[in-house]
Amino acid sequence: MSSPLVTVERLTKHFRIGRNQTVHAVDSVSLDINEREIVGLVGESGSGKSTLGKTMIGLHHKTHGRVIFDGEQLPQDYSASDFQKYAHRMQMIFQDPYSSLNPRMTVGEIVGEGLRLHTSQSMSEIRDATAEWLERVGLNADHMARYPHEFSGGQRQRIGIARALILDPDFVVCDEPISALDVSVQAQVVNLLGELKDSLGLTLLFIAHDLSMVRYVSDRIAVMYLGALIEIGPADEVFFTPKHPYTQLLVESNPEPDPEHERVRESTRIQGEIPSPVNIPPGCRFSDRCPFVMDKCRHETPELLKISEEAVDRHVACHLFGEDLTSSDLAENQASA
Repeated sequence: MSSPLVTVERLTKHFRIGRNQTVHAVDSVSLDINEREIVGLVGESGSGKSTLGKTMIGLHHKTHGRVIFDGEQLPQDYSASDFQKYAHRMQMIFQDPYSSLNPRMTVGEIVGEGLRLHTSQSMSEIRDATAEWLERVGLNADHMARYPHEFSGGQRQRIGIARALILDPDFVVCDEPISALDVSVQAQVVNLLGELKDSLGLTLLFIAHDLSMVRYVSDRIAVMYLGALIEIGPADEVFFTPKHPYTQLLVESNPEPDPEHERVRESTRIQGEIPSPVNIPPGCRFSDRCPFVMDKCRHETPELLKISEEAVDRHVACHLFGEDLTSSDLAENQASA
């Protein structure tokens, strides 16, 4: 694997609400993303996935920590000139294709806006590039004069992809780009991203809820819970041999694609609700919901550590990380809880 394109070191993002409360959206996250790699980021709603992605590329001010991109430390808080400097190299595909496109702008204006703002290309060159990219994402270049409301959700997401990639960025944050789409369209968008990644040499952070879809598209998977990373490893290893109890429960709760198998399968559900990011519990953040909780878990915060010298790039933040926990163990522990 090549050297990291993006290095995140103890990145923290807190939001102040009211006078005395703080939302711990992202807490001391460290992560490397290598060149031409897709890292999938999974976790429940409210775990901080989108905030992490936005903070990495400067859409949120960093509370603490740093981000190193291509060997250069990024500013703590972006100025207008910083956005001008980095926008063509780091882009974002947003979650909602309905609200992320300006309804007052034509598709041609939306896709070509980045070139107009960040390059010195002529209007004819921008039109040609816009037409080329619309064709590249599977749309008709003749539709440049249309408005977003004239397209379906899947088509709008393709417009968002074209808008992000027309600047030829090196790093793209895909913020749940398929969650607002019909199942029949999700695979088309994921396959399109995979094809563009291979042809353009992109590096992607792919944020999503669907663990099986993340496993399909990603080289590595990072699992996030309540603002912290709790497991990182190769996609197939995290999916088929998860180590952290939370990751195991996520895999267990993932529905079977075969409806016949799903009807008879005994699934293990994650008990309780994710705690408020305003009041982070002491010790392990998952201790209140974990079927393997020990007294140590309630007082000592586990660090994200490599499992063993033999393991290849497997890191887990759990006091039980050395245990071989199986799905039957999870079911038995939950039954007795």
